[in-house]
Amino acid sequence: MASTSGPDDELTIPRAAINKLIKELLPSVRVANDARELIVNCCTEFIHLVSSEANDICNKSEKKTISPEHVIKALESLGFGAYIGEVKDVLQECKTVALKRRKGSSRLENLGIPEEELLRQQQELFAKARQQQAELEQQQWLQMQHAALQAQQQQAQQQARQQGQAVPKASAASNDNEGL
Repeated sequence: MASTSGPDDELTIPRAAINKLIKELLPSVRVANDARELIVNCCTEFIHLVSSEANDICNKSEKKTISPEHVIKALESLGFGAYIGEVKDVLQECKTVALKRRKGSSRLENLGIPEEELLRQQQELFAKARQQQAELEQQQWLQMQHAALQAQQQQAQQQARQQGQAVPKASAASNDNEGL
């Protein structure tokens, strides 16, 4: 039977995330499945409580987006003031990591090749591409010249046939010009 999601279904933190946290924080402690489920439910309820309070604070300050400051004020108003120092430390760490990600998101930095070497390789590729383009253009020009020469020869042959004359050859024409 397929499960249907209704308004009573609550969003929860994934169990895998909680299991990972438990293993990292308490590596030598066994935690029963029902205790893990209780931890998931407590985390979900805590997040709901803090986010609701932060939303109220946000609305009172006539803002539309909950900011970290709203969350910190919510923690304080809910009686979790003792944790605000740690929360601010984690917030600063998150901001630092996000900034590094934005700066380091370039794939070039992840290659491990110095920028000077990358620039040299780029210039080398540009030079190679220019050379290939020049060769292609030269080849196209020669093909056009050859086609134009063939068209001239065909035209000369056609005119000669129309006049009933023999087709003069380039070498014969040059020999005739030498005798003049």
